[in-house]
Amino acid sequence: MKTKIAIVDYGLGNLHSVKNAFDFIGCEAFISADPKELDRADGLILPGVGAFPDAMKYLIETKLDKYVIDSSEKRPLLGICLGMQLLFKRGFEFQECSGLRLIDGDVVKIEHPDVKVPHIGWNELKIVNNSELLKNIGDNPQVYFVHSYKAVVENRENLLAITDHGGEITAVVGRETIFGCQFHPEKSGETGLQILKNFEEICR
Repeated sequence: MKTKIAIVDYGLGNLHSVKNAFDFIGCEAFISADPKELDRADGLILPGVGAFPDAMKYLIETKLDKYVIDSSEKRPLLGICLGMQLLFKRGFEFQECSGLRLIDGDVVKIEHPDVKVPHIGWNELKIVNNSELLKNIGDNPQVYFVHSYKAVVENRENLLAITDHGGEITAVVGRETIFGCQFHPEKSGETGLQILKNFEEICR
């Protein structure tokens, strides 16, 4: 039986490009905001492009926040870009805002006099803690970032990979079967596709 991946539609995100990437690697993926539909999946993707408070407001209004939290205890979850940031306790984009609280830490603005913000472009990943999500990605893997805020992880065991942009930037996080990528795997060539393949395998 094929693994099914659900992409949570909460009104903000790169939904179709993520689905297209899963289609490309031969994995069945679908987009939905309906919990009954989402329950059919073996794993969830929480995508996202936009502002932290707007995303949390929508998730709370639709009760998808509770669904994602509860579901993460039953099946693997991968947050992408803003979706990764929402996994944390708090965000400080425009205002202080509670997140999903699945990973300890805060999301704060990138501030450094010598780098451009937003951080846009290809950067090298440096693996900090080994994970099934990051296997077979080769040496000096490059991935594509677009963000102005960064996650600061409280527990270094949850930090899987970093990159550098005026200092350490959290690139990949993980706790049990809850994962997040600050970059866009669906826009990161072979490295990104391999990470999505790895997630699909974790969901089996």
